[in-house]
Amino acid sequence: MAAHADRDDEVDLLIDAWSRRLPEADLSPLDVMSRLRRVSLRLARLRSDAFRAAGLAAWEFDVLAALGRAEPVHELNPAQLIERTMISSGAMTNRLGHLAERGLIERAPNPQDGRSVLVRLTPAGAERVDAAMTELVRREEQELQPLRRHDRDELVRLLRLLGEGSRGL
Repeated sequence: MAAHADRDDEVDLLIDAWSRRLPEADLSPLDVMSRLRRVSLRLARLRSDAFRAAGLAAWEFDVLAALGRAEPVHELNPAQLIERTMISSGAMTNRLGHLAERGLIERAPNPQDGRSVLVRLTPAGAERVDAAMTELVRREEQELQPLRRHDRDELVRLLRLLGEGSRGL
């Protein structure tokens, strides 16, 4: 699972090939970004599999998780859900309809604003999202096994720096 420092991996081979084609180019960014991309793709598959094991699609998990993180009674209005999941209002409307049909959320009139609704996590929705999160953390822990605690902390620090640099994107 972990790449060994004494042998080339796919990224090393990719950089070697491009170095022969473009010998004047500094390809060092590929060393980081290509590895991040590969890890990102593997993480997306890992997450999808973890959510599927709990009977959820990734998008369902995103909405249910936003509700699950809200203060009890785990209720938000659609605008809050849109902000927390970063999707369009049309997509949110469709997602809420689907989740309500599955009995994972309930929608009720907002007593403070008769024009809007409140979306609440049902017990079935809470059970599914909690199972998905538990499975996700278990699978992510398996992926991180090759890293010592110090290495993980350093990786978090470095990724945070990299993430802060891209806030304007």
